[in-house]
Amino acid sequence: MIRVPPFFDSPLLLCMVTTTVAATALPGVAAAQVSDQDQPVSISADRMTGRPDREVHFDTNVEIVQGTTVIESDRATYNILKDEVEASGNIRMQRMGDRYTGDAARLRIDSGEGFVTQPTYHLEQNNGQGRAERIDFESKDEAMVSDGTYSTCEMPDPDWYLKSSRLRLDKGRNTGFATGTVVYFKGVPILGTPAMSFPLSDDRKSGVLPPTIGTTSKGGLEVLVPYYFNIAPNRDLTLYPKIISKRGLQMGAEARYLGQTYSGETRAEYLRNDRETDTNRYAVSSIHTQNFAPAWTLNWNLNTASDDRYPDDFASTITTSKQRLLTRDMNLTYGGSFWYASLRASNYQVLQDPLVPIARPYDRLPQFLLHAEQLDVNGWDWSADLDATRFSHPTALVGDRLVINPKLSFPVIRPSFFITPKLALHATTYSLDNPIAGTPSSFNRMVPTASLDSGMVFERDASLFGNAVTQTLEPRLFYVYTPYRDQSRLPLFDTGLADFNYAQLFSENRFVGHDRISDANQLTAALVSRFIEPSGIERARLAVGQRYYFADQHVTLPGVLNSQTRSDLLLAAAGKVSPTVSVEANMQYSQSVSTMVRDNYGVRWQPGPMRVLNVQYRRDVSNLLTPLEQVDISAQWPLAQRWYGVGRINYSLRNDRPSLVNSVDSPRNSKIAEALLGLEYKADCWIFRVVAQRTPTSSNTATTGFFIQLELNGLSRIGSNPLDALRKNIPGYQMINQPSGDFR
Repeated sequence: MIRVPPFFDSPLLLCMVTTTVAATALPGVAAAQVSDQDQPVSISADRMTGRPDREVHFDTNVEIVQGTTVIESDRATYNILKDEVEASGNIRMQRMGDRYTGDAARLRIDSGEGFVTQPTYHLEQNNGQGRAERIDFESKDEAMVSDGTYSTCEMPDPDWYLKSSRLRLDKGRNTGFATGTVVYFKGVPILGTPAMSFPLSDDRKSGVLPPTIGTTSKGGLEVLVPYYFNIAPNRDLTLYPKIISKRGLQMGAEARYLGQTYSGETRAEYLRNDRETDTNRYAVSSIHTQNFAPAWTLNWNLNTASDDRYPDDFASTITTSKQRLLTRDMNLTYGGSFWYASLRASNYQVLQDPLVPIARPYDRLPQFLLHAEQLDVNGWDWSADLDATRFSHPTALVGDRLVINPKLSFPVIRPSFFITPKLALHATTYSLDNPIAGTPSSFNRMVPTASLDSGMVFERDASLFGNAVTQTLEPRLFYVYTPYRDQSRLPLFDTGLADFNYAQLFSENRFVGHDRISDANQLTAALVSRFIEPSGIERARLAVGQRYYFADQHVTLPGVLNSQTRSDLLLAAAGKVSPTVSVEANMQYSQSVSTMVRDNYGVRWQPGPMRVLNVQYRRDVSNLLTPLEQVDISAQWPLAQRWYGVGRINYSLRNDRPSLVNSVDSPRNSKIAEALLGLEYKADCWIFRVVAQRTPTSSNTATTGFFIQLELNGLSRIGSNPLDALRKNIPGYQMINQPSGDFR
């Protein structure tokens, strides 16, 4: 290393040269290093000529390095005064990890501005790449691609690419914006658009989502092209314009938002002048939760549809396609230290099926709830509930109901046992607007209840499937006494018989709602055994339970009699047979008829990612009018390299179930309740999905849908209809290209 003569000194640089090979103007000069106020510029070449205080020319094996920017070329000129490099011949450039090649380039070192002609490029962050006539670097973070292509597939022959007249790559915002664009797949143009945007990273970005093309039996050809707006990290909006060949253009929108004190989601669909019905069709669903300081909470769940037939005609779009009872509920709650109060208004829209009509529930306009509770007050637990409700109905008895329900218990809990005596009082008063002739307009009812809950826990060391575990044996007895009170003349506003299951065995009332309080002199006996690994994970569980009646039950619903001395026997088992296999079984055995009246068995095998097989058998003959017996099989499995199969079939072993459909006109001769079959293909830079699905929408109708979706990696990250169907129908389903950026 030698010192440059004094005339090379300048305010802009201090130049040092290293002797390597001969140069024409400056013999012995082989490399130069230049420093400015920001970062040093290092330039090396086989030959260098010029004045280092003004302009230096480099030739052969030129390499220019400044920070994260590297330029290699055959020839280059460095203008000292402009801090600018011009290069030509076999350009190879790196900027912040991104790579470019071209014929010629110019770059201002300090600002990062410049251009490359006839370039190819490769973006490090998302594997985006392409070629162009020219790329202009407008700053260190922004580049404008002119007459270029873009793809996340490997060059030089990408499976898909977009070709644009102008393409802005903004790495600061991680967004690409293209104008005058045509999207090609396998060399065939599939989409043209005047403008589009797409992400340059895995972050959520605004842009067109994967289009879905399909056909349904009710709508014909359907084309859905969603557009996603990433409004903010905690807010987004998706538009769902859908062309339905038999009906017209349906517009849909879904908005989601999430804040420190609020969250919500709203979805709306609207079809103007349905060509099949000559009416406007719509559906709206909205949920929201808002917390106010210091203890106020407002939430709502609002749903509506234009007509009863909406679930039948638009089952592939409405989020509640199988629901016939649409809730409209608003609730304002205030919470104290040991109590809370709630003011609620709720009503329902019933979408009636003429063959299986639904009784319209009562509206609560309004309902006031008050709950107070304190635990371990000198060993005592107490709680009290108040429910004051105005029940409204267009065709049935209406009125007011006030319920007060205090409870007092003294739990004794030890590591090996527990015992909890409890007293409760259920006080109710009714005031009716239009009582039946000859009946009073007001009623009062006072029903006390005493209960005793007790249990023990025994443990021992054991082995399960060759693994050391701790086995527990947990017997439990639950006694309830409630005296009989005649309630036959009380209205039924919100009460029904509770579903009989293991949890209900330990309930004091056989009914849900406040209009009936069952008389009881009964004992529930149950036994649970659990197998727990040393880590604390429960490996398996066995349970059996039954309720014994010491007196006849007089409080019933109209048309329901119960004179049994004991309930059906409930048995349950669940566990992981191995790390990849889990099983479960639930059985209800009727000793009066000596048969299983309800049983459910399930097996899941999940040996690895995107490999799952579910088999479930369900049978319910507790109601002889609507018996059910079904086998439900669903799976996701690799079929071959890059190919994945998905499917589900819900097959009925009985042909007298009205809701089972095989054809729209002949549902009762059917064996298939629901079915789904699909294929997924995962290439390096795109995914193809095809899904066929058949879903019952009412007792005598079904919809059959066939959907195709092509997802181009790097253009969109959020799925659409086929993905929704796969998630809902196949437990354990995993996306073969998992999206990111969901703020929920």
